[in-house]
Amino acid sequence: MHPAIRLHEITKTYGDFTAVNSFNLEVERGTVFGLLGPNGAGKTTLIKILTTLMRPTSGDAFVENYSVTTAGKNVRSVIGVVPQENNLDRYLTARENLILHARLHGMPSSEYNRRIDELLEMTGLSGRQKDFPDTFSGGMQRRLIVARALVHEPRVLFLDEPTTGLDPQSRRGVWDYIRGLRKTMTVFLTTHYMDEADMLCDRIMIMDHGVSLADGTAAQLKEAFSRAHVYEVEFRENSEQYEKVIRALPFVRNVEKIEETYRITLESERYIKQMMDALSGAEIRKICLKEPTLEDVFISLTGEKIRE
Repeated sequence: MHPAIRLHEITKTYGDFTAVNSFNLEVERGTVFGLLGPNGAGKTTLIKILTTLMRPTSGDAFVENYSVTTAGKNVRSVIGVVPQENNLDRYLTARENLILHARLHGMPSSEYNRRIDELLEMTGLSGRQKDFPDTFSGGMQRRLIVARALVHEPRVLFLDEPTTGLDPQSRRGVWDYIRGLRKTMTVFLTTHYMDEADMLCDRIMIMDHGVSLADGTAAQLKEAFSRAHVYEVEFRENSEQYEKVIRALPFVRNVEKIEETYRITLESERYIKQMMDALSGAEIRKICLKEPTLEDVFISLTGEKIRE
């Protein structure tokens, strides 16, 4: 069975600038795939290529085996897109926004009315279907955009930072809808929220400067990063004295102080006993292993410098 999404040597250049460089990717059907990267990494360029809004400079990409370069109309018929920005028609009611989308995809009214009823119920908007989007909260508007993308029952759904700007409750609501889609369609997600990717994605790829840096499940990525063994230590007293002792140890790679807690990175977990021997006599309030997070992996791979 062919993958839902396949990119083969995709390159996109703007003059001398290369946004995406010989990018290869395959995404299995029925999975939630997360693409992460800092601003300017190339994520939006890839989304635009996959949704036929932009042509690659070279290479080709396939969505449900349709080429984005030669079969754009077929690609558009099998995808749904939730863009970053709110592009609802403010002069149409919630239901009319969904009807317009259905008609643009050539759906008969006997089919789309039933589908719209289901989606309004699923997103909790049935009671507001005759209201205009401008009267909705940000979370409600976002749920309506997701519903609109699902009207024609796409086989692949592209979500470009779907929860940006939402409050925690609204974010959780959108997460619930995305979880409900798992196994019924393929979801391609970009997000700046590491907890979102960790919670939702079956597979995650981190990219920067137009190339892939890491690929795997959240657990696999964190396991790979966990080669850096980080411990958090808090002393009851004389912390500055013991900080000097820790910094002098040859197997200590880094020491970072956060308020009263020292975050200590060791070369290997086998050195924990030697560190504790060096701290013999110290009154320690707490010591614990800091489990790596997806954000740790992301920063480790892409750097700490702020991007514009």
